Amino acid sequence: MDRNTFTGLFLILVILVGSTFLLKPSQEEIRKEQQRKTQDSLRRLGGVNRKAPTAAASFTPQKPAIDSAALKGPLGKAVIAAPKLISLENKQLKVILSTQGGRIVSVELKNERTFDKQPLILQNPEQAKFGLTLNVEGKQVQTNDLNFTPSASTLNVSGSDSSSLTMHLAYGSNQSIDYVYTLKGDGYKVGYNLVLNNMNNVVQTKNNQVTLDWEASLRKQERDMKMERTYSTVYLEDVEGGIKDLSLTKDEEKTYAEKKIQWVSFKQRFFSNVLIAKDGFTSADVSVGTDINSNDVKQMSAKMQLPFSGAASVNYPMEFYFGPNKFDLLKEQGYHLDSQIDLGWGPLKYINRFAVLPVFDFLKNFNWNYGLIILVLTILLKLVLFPLTYKSYLSMAKMRVLKPEMDEIKGKVGDDNPTLLQQEYLKLYKKAGVNPLGGCLPLVIQMPIILAFFRFFPNLFELRGQAFLWMHDLSTYDSVLSFPLIPFLNWDHISLMCLLMTISTLIQTYFNNQTSGATGQMKYIGYITPLIFFGVLNSYPAGLNYYYFCANILTFSQQYFIRFMVDDKKIHAQIQENKKKPEDPNKKKSGFAAKMEEMMRQQRQTPAIQAKKK
Repeated sequence: MDRNTFTGLFLILVILVGSTFLLKPSQEEIRKEQQRKTQDSLRRLGGVNRKAPTAAASFTPQKPAIDSAALKGPLGKAVIAAPKLISLENKQLKVILSTQGGRIVSVELKNERTFDKQPLILQNPEQAKFGLTLNVEGKQVQTNDLNFTPSASTLNVSGSDSSSLTMHLAYGSNQSIDYVYTLKGDGYKVGYNLVLNNMNNVVQTKNNQVTLDWEASLRKQERDMKMERTYSTVYLEDVEGGIKDLSLTKDEEKTYAEKKIQWVSFKQRFFSNVLIAKDGFTSADVSVGTDINSNDVKQMSAKMQLPFSGAASVNYPMEFYFGPNKFDLLKEQGYHLDSQIDLGWGPLKYINRFAVLPVFDFLKNFNWNYGLIILVLTILLKLVLFPLTYKSYLSMAKMRVLKPEMDEIKGKVGDDNPTLLQQEYLKLYKKAGVNPLGGCLPLVIQMPIILAFFRFFPNLFELRGQAFLWMHDLSTYDSVLSFPLIPFLNWDHISLMCLLMTISTLIQTYFNNQTSGATGQMKYIGYITPLIFFGVLNSYPAGLNYYYFCANILTFSQQYFIRFMVDDKKIHAQIQENKKKPEDPNKKKSGFAAKMEEMMRQQRQTPAIQAKKK
């Protein structure tokens, strides 16, 4: 790399780093932006309150204030009754229903715990909303505020049994709205049938549709709130299998009406709340917002349109999924729910889906610690990529052997004529049969795999809560040192595994420089990237940094053994032999050789063209 190239790269780095800090908003601007986001989130979600999250067991439904006008309106009697809680329970779930709205107010995953070992409650009970918005007798009625009558006070299902509970809202003789909840003894699904009995003469619709309104504030489950918010948003799928999602980083609301919607999911990093319409929703208005003053992760809402035919009895078969974002588990549920797991874009998705994930699942069958599984996965990957690693090392060795001749050429030509110097270098490469990019191409080919793991580990549910060595949880960072937040760097901790990964990368860079014979600016530029990655990966999962650390150690070990397989004297002799061979005019030139000749031709023409212009 010549001085001009290095200067250009260095200036690009300075611009990137400088813009990060120089364009960083002031604290006053950040405060104003946070207030704006809070107001936008509350506006989208109907002004939800910001009380601290309440555990399902201690949640007490509050009787709404009685409006005299509402008493005189349709379903007025349903406003008077005091709300009660109903429990549905199986092996995996404890679902709490409220007679107020006949709705699910919270779901506890019995086999999971939060990062601080508390019961894992998916929704904040005080901010849950679910129900129909109907026009009855010319007045708008929201079933979320009305009291339903339960068919039982509790439902406990086990084994292969299945049972149902009905929430009944009577309107008149043989007229009612029923929510039928069905629970099996094993599983993460709750069946939900919405039945309108003989309501066709009293419900007035627009475009023959009724609205189902769902809102939830998702509770914090993981240690790192920032990381959890980064991977939480609304997903949905249309009936043709098209997956849509809202922004992960900003508040957003969208309307999807081109195709029927199969399901809507309020997805967190490791858990999801999904509503599946077996016959599809006509359309859906969805939104996601972040209330920075709340202890919850994000606030999400969906207004879904259901077709209303006007028949005497209308049945809408649906079901909920409340459970982990575990790839195999989501796939078992059908409806492509596994598409919520972000395995990367383009080729990264296919590498993770069809290569990394099957191998990882195979290694899980041995019931090893997940730290050992990551190590074995890394070893297998390195064995597959060994031919590329060997080719890269061999190419660097050839460049190292050529270095004395390149230094000799540089001494003759000097630094004042970089064009001529590059021409002489290209002549030398051509005669010696050496491709100067040979050491880079294998690394470029491996880059998609490195990036694929960057997407794979942060979304891997299996690492959640799994300890290895000093790391208590491979799904989050391992803090060896905590301190007050540094605004300039946005750090409040140092991850030990990230630190070890960075040190191993710097050591590997040092030995690579020794192997390739890099000098001057090129010798030091390789040390900059690991330091940048340390700042980026410091808050990423320990499992990801552990993989990169293992990869560095194994790469260093491979290069150490390859050194005994590569003899510099033999390489030098082969290069000299190549120089003596006469050039075959009929031999088809390689793509690289053709490019070298074209570069040399253009460089020879440039001075002549400039002279003519003068």
